[in-house]
Amino acid sequence: MALLSHSNFGSADTPSARKMRQALALLRERAPQLVVEGEMHADAALSEEIRHRIFPNSLLKGTANLLIMPNLDAANIAFNALTVLGDGQPVGPILLGLDAAAHIVTPSVTVRGLVNMTAIAVCHAQVASPLPAGV
Repeated sequence: MALLSHSNFGSADTPSARKMRQALALLRERAPQLVVEGEMHADAALSEEIRHRIFPNSLLKGTANLLIMPNLDAANIAFNALTVLGDGQPVGPILLGLDAAAHIVTPSVTVRGLVNMTAIAVCHAQVASPLPAGV
């Protein structure tokens, strides 16, 4: 997991960079088993070579498989840019941690995207309310 920022491992002391450093401290305190590193640029999160050059003692190995953005603007910009550049099929967003998951589609959703989100919603519903035995 990589906590993304405009700051690279303390290179800037702005409110946004401090927020990501505080998030790292909380994660390490509350879930020390997680492999999480930050705050860092996206290229450092996605390239072990770059990350090792900048921060050789990083706990993160290989490519981060979860990118945490500092705010909604950054997350939305990255999500849309990566979807188009990677010719990807987005699934989500999905909000978790509430009494029930919230499955959200954007106005640009395709039929395939809507079918994918529906399948995920069905799986979440089955886990939340499993069918009785024999049904």
